Amino acid sequence: MSGIAGSVPAEASPVGGTRTGFADGESFRPGASVAVVPELPLAPPQVQREESCRRLLKLGGALLPDGELLALLLANAAPGRDVRPLAAALLARFGSFAAVLAAPLQELRGIPGIEIHALAAIRLTHEAALRLARSEVMRQTVLDHWDALMRYLNAALARERIEQFRILFLDAESRLLADEAQARGTVNHTPVYPREVVRRALELRATALILVHNHPSGDPTPSQADLDMTAEVRDAAALLGIVVQDHVIVGNGRWLSFRTEGLL
Repeated sequence: MSGIAGSVPAEASPVGGTRTGFADGESFRPGASVAVVPELPLAPPQVQREESCRRLLKLGGALLPDGELLALLLANAAPGRDVRPLAAALLARFGSFAAVLAAPLQELRGIPGIEIHALAAIRLTHEAALRLARSEVMRQTVLDHWDALMRYLNAALARERIEQFRILFLDAESRLLADEAQARGTVNHTPVYPREVVRRALELRATALILVHNHPSGDPTPSQADLDMTAEVRDAAALLGIVVQDHVIVGNGRWLSFRTEGLL
């Protein structure tokens, strides 16, 4: 990410030489002598940080590029350090600001130059985003605000490298009682035990469930194992009056609903 140099008075040179250009209001005249101008260095890290803070507050985060947002996050974790090379390395490795936030700790630790404060800042920002999305879901009836639920599930699971099985436990009015990760598996399989799912639903006094898991491949198409597992959980829950409302598979930027597809 290129730096944003601070303003320099027209008569002063930032490196001890003569500054090129003209003072405010002065225009170029044919025949006028023009001083040779040394290239301005990038602003120091502290100046970069202050400038990015001002831009963030003035423009909002949506208008700032990923590199600048990430550098600002890292700069707040390591004041005084030039974090631009680290921000560039993270973006080169993971591809985007969002992907950096969701990256596994083990992979983040493999980036040269990353330290504990930067790791903590990345995890903190990711957790804050998840809690904000979750709070939006918990304030509403889940089935009536499906878009909010999908935003939350995508934020929580879309970039997971390992398959994870979660359950949303709902009350009689379809409000979210709890969202719990039941199991983590491999890149393409997660063991699920219907008995444990039903036991936890009874503990929470849930009357309905939404099953959720991710496909790290990015393709949310259900496998035969997904179909069989869903039927097993549905049948076990039905014996105790608990309804499986849906099973959602989250891919990378895509999702599939069993109920919408007529699979449940």
